[in-house]
Amino acid sequence: MIVGTEPDVHLTYCTNIHAGESWDEVFGNISTHVLAVKRRVSPHRPFGVGLRLSAAAARGLWEPGVLPDFREFLRINDLYVFTINGFPYGAFHGTRVKEDVYRPDWLEDQRLTYADLLASILAELLPRTADLEGSISTVPGCFRERGTLPDVGPALADRLLRHAATLWRLRERGGPTIGTALEPEPHCAIETTAEALTFFEDNIVSSVGVRTFCGLTGLAPAAAEDALRRHLGLCFDACHAAVEFEDPAQSLQAVAAAGIRVLKVQLSAGLRIEHPDAESLRALSRFAEGVYLHQVVVRKDGRLHRFVDLPEALAALGSDFGADEWRVHFHVPLFRQSLGPFANTQTFLATLLERHARRSISRHLEVETYTWDVLPEEFRNESVDDAIVRELTWVTDTLASAGA
Repeated sequence: MIVGTEPDVHLTYCTNIHAGESWDEVFGNISTHVLAVKRRVSPHRPFGVGLRLSAAAARGLWEPGVLPDFREFLRINDLYVFTINGFPYGAFHGTRVKEDVYRPDWLEDQRLTYADLLASILAELLPRTADLEGSISTVPGCFRERGTLPDVGPALADRLLRHAATLWRLRERGGPTIGTALEPEPHCAIETTAEALTFFEDNIVSSVGVRTFCGLTGLAPAAAEDALRRHLGLCFDACHAAVEFEDPAQSLQAVAAAGIRVLKVQLSAGLRIEHPDAESLRALSRFAEGVYLHQVVVRKDGRLHRFVDLPEALAALGSDFGADEWRVHFHVPLFRQSLGPFANTQTFLATLLERHARRSISRHLEVETYTWDVLPEEFRNESVDDAIVRELTWVTDTLASAGA
């Protein structure tokens, strides 16, 4: 739904909260959950869909005749697609996901093929209004065990530059402007906003990156750099940045100074445990579930200590209560400021939204709380549709208060 003017800002939620790997399953979620949410939060105005497509679902939607039928469904129901979550390639619910969520990554041709297909799909679905662009969020290069930026940065950039050439060709042929947004995440090659900017500076808009893109497109260097800055950017995930103890103002100032676009903001919140003790860490162990990776960053004596998953952190520091604060990559409902003996990172998110209300950070805002099914039961004692409505309402209320 549109939550701003001049230019419009589009707010939605990511459909990765709903289990579904085939196109039929994804469409079933849209025709039930998304329509139910729209009726409550945007009954008289178009509602944007934050589409999550696995590789299998993308191939199903691309089958002859399927995509035109879906476009008609969107038109009839006053829906539109402006963003796609292209992060998880394969299964994302009901099975062990953990570090497999990053594979194939940008070191593999399968990721490039998948990203190109998503771009082709979005180019067909995006409404042809004068100023509406599309965004696709993607993995932050690769999982850190696969390589660090100094080692794999050029290889990651090679496929991203080829993908950017696909996005440029779509636009040159009369299609819409589509940007692919790298999403920094703990324990990945691109872990923080600062690392993302380093990657762009060293590999994408560097002289080597621009020269490579000139060869792919035939553009002159200045035009090539403009195209790269248009088609490749960042997905700023509020949970990830908060878990890394980033300062939202400083991070966004650095992004603006580097001339990199924030193509999408994912509105999310993680877990926050101040001055942990035995009781709070026992309670935290209930979040150590087996489906998703829950990276942990611990601040102690002014230093940050990182752990790849919550069970590892609990095993290493479970009897050490001297830390100032733990932050955990576990997306929790935005409206739940407290979860038992600890909090969420809602304060970080509220600060981000207040800044956005003063000056738009991105035209694409997407609530992303995909871990609904694995939350401890007492924190999901309502329907998923009710929770999504509450999250979207919390966002619009926070934006309204900040703009008052």
